Parts: sequence; structure tokens; C-alpha cells
Amino acid sequence: MTEEIIVAGFGGQGVLSMGKILAYSGMMQGQEVSWMPSYGPEMRGGTANVTVILSDERISSPYLNVYDTAIILNQQSMDKFENSVKPNGVLIYDPNGIVVHPTRTDIDIYQIEGNLMASEMGNKKVFNMIILGGFLKVKPIVKMNNVIAGLKKSLPERYHHLLPLNEEAIMKGMHSIESYNVENEFVDQ
Repeated sequence: MTEEIIVAGFGGQGVLSMGKILAYSGMMQGQEVSWMPSYGPEMRGGTANVTVILSDERISSPYLNVYDTAIILNQQSMDKFENSVKPNGVLIYDPNGIVVHPTRTDIDIYQIEGNLMASEMGNKKVFNMIILGGFLKVKPIVKMNNVIAGLKKSLPERYHHLLPLNEEAIMKGMHSIESYNVENEFVDQ
């Protein structure tokens, strides 16, 4: 099994953290892992993306042009990465701020209201964990106990009191992701 993932959005959305947690989770399962971040010079508001590869075999290169899964968190990333998903791949996105929704019919598309749910939970910082939960529902490539261990490893110890909230956010995401049907969207317009 090899899963090649791009997570893309704005800086401050937890894009790199989500990728790091996936990478740690894969390592804890004994998988080969690649985590390759890319971000602009801005701390918040600039573009950020991370490529994560989890595999049962050696990874020949961390550089990818196409992905099994794209997790898209803003319009710029949708414009850039929608066409980089392999046919029969998966695209997951939060519709908040997305003006032009995905249009491909050769991939599975899922929508998750992570931004809205994070607001409802009273903590915008769990946004990325809601999205991660949605991804893990669609593609359960790492075990939940390894995700929690990866979260614990990536969070500074002073934030470990937030682990239960993050776990709750992951579960909320797992229960809230919905399939997005491109054909139905065009019929409604």
C-alpha cells in the first residue's frame, strides 16, 4: 500500500501540522514515510502545502506531480491541485471560501465543513483535526491510536491538555464528511 497525499491551504490552517501528524502516524505503524512541506515567507495567510507519502515499501522520491488524495482548504489550492489528483483518486475540501467548486467526474469528491464545525466547537485551532478526521473516514490508512500518538508527538507538551479536544474534533470530522456529486451541482444551477 502506498498513499500519496497533498494537503494545501493558507498558512495558519494547520496544513503542515496535519501532514506531520499523518507522517508520525505512519511511522508508528512501521511504514516508510515522506513529509515535504512547502510554504511562502508569510507566517499566516500565505499559501502552504505539504506532501505526505505513506508506504509499505521504500519511497523512491518525495517529489510528486500527481496524488492519490488532495485535501484542499482554499480556492488558490483548488485551482492549483484539483487536476493533480490521479483518476479514481480522492479530493476532500472545505467549502468555506471556495468560489469555484471541483468539477472532475473521474475522482471521488468529498466536502467537510471544518471551519464551521471548529467555530461550533469554540476553538478554530481544531479545524485541521476535523479535516483529518474526514480524511481518515474516507481513507483509514492509519489506526486511530497511532493518530493520537502522532498528535501527542507533534504537539508541544504545554498543549497536551488539548489532546481530548483534538480527538473529539477528529471524531466529529469522521462523522461529518459528505460525498459531493458534481453532476447534481450542475443540475441545481
